[in-house]
Amino acid sequence: MTQTNHSQQQDMLAKTGMLIEALPYMRRYSGKTIVIKFGGHAMGEAESVNAFAADIALLDQVGACPVVVHGGGPQIGQMLKKLEIESNFIDGLRVTDEATISVVEMVLAGGINKALAAAITAAGGKAVGVSGKDGNLITARKLMAVPKQSDSVIEHIDLGFVGEPDHIDTQVLDALKARDLIPVVAPIGLGADGQTYNINADTAAGAIAAALGATRMIMLTDVAGVLDGNGKLIPELTISQAEALIHDGTVNGGMIPKVETCIEAINGGAEAAVITDGRAQHALLVELFTEHGNGTLILPD
Repeated sequence: MTQTNHSQQQDMLAKTGMLIEALPYMRRYSGKTIVIKFGGHAMGEAESVNAFAADIALLDQVGACPVVVHGGGPQIGQMLKKLEIESNFIDGLRVTDEATISVVEMVLAGGINKALAAAITAAGGKAVGVSGKDGNLITARKLMAVPKQSDSVIEHIDLGFVGEPDHIDTQVLDALKARDLIPVVAPIGLGADGQTYNINADTAAGAIAAALGATRMIMLTDVAGVLDGNGKLIPELTISQAEALIHDGTVNGGMIPKVETCIEAINGGAEAAVITDGRAQHALLVELFTEHGNGTLILPD
C-alpha cells in the first residue's frame, strides 16, 4: 500500500468514526426544534455563510427542525455609510431614527434574509426568508436603554425605533415547519402602534426559542463561549451558576446580555441554550453531534 493510499484509508476511517459518533445525536434531535442565531463576523464572509448554510441543510436532512434568526449590524453600518446617513450613538448604542430604520429593514429583511435563505436552499435545504413583521411573528415594544454611568441624572435613553419582543406568534413558523421548510427570520418587529422596530438578533432568537419550546437555542458568536476567570472555556453551566458569574463579574461586557438571553429563553420554555464560536468550522454540527460539543451549554437548575 502506498503512503497516499494509507493516508486516504486513515482519513476514511476517521470520517467513519465521526459518523458513528454522530448517529445517536442525530436520532436525539430528529423532529426537534433547534433555534440558531447566526451573526458576527462570519456573516460577512461568503465562505463562512456557505458553510453555515450547508450545516443547516444537513440538520434538516437528518430530521431536525432548524429555525434561523440572523443579525446584520456590520452590513447595516456599511449601507448607512454608503448612503451618507449619519449614525448617532449614545453610550455606545446606535440611535435608530426614521431614515435609519428604513435602511435597517432594507438590509435585514430585503438583503441578508433573502441571501441567507437562498444559500441554504442552494446547499440542499428548502428555506423561506421571513421578517418578524410577517404574520405578526414578532410584536415589539419600544426599548428604552439605561445609561451606563451610574451617576447619570438621565433615567432612560430614547434610542428611537429600537424595540424588544413583546409577543411571539409562532403560526408562521409552525406552518413553514409543517411543510418541511426552514424559516430564516430577520429580527424586525411591528409595534402595536404600527411602527417598525429594529430588534437585537440575540434577543429575537431567545424569544422565538422560548415560544417554540426549542430543544436547543444555539447562539453563534465571535467568542468561544463563556470563559472563567483564567480565560478558559466553561463547557457547562446551570442557570444559577451563570447568574453567579454575572454577579461576581466573571461574565462581563457584551457577554452579559448573551448569557441573560439564554437564561430568559430557558425560563420561557427552551430546554437548553448554547453560546459558541460561529467562526469555527462546522461549529453547529460539532456542538450538536459530538459528545463534548465546542461551546458553553446552559441548562436549567
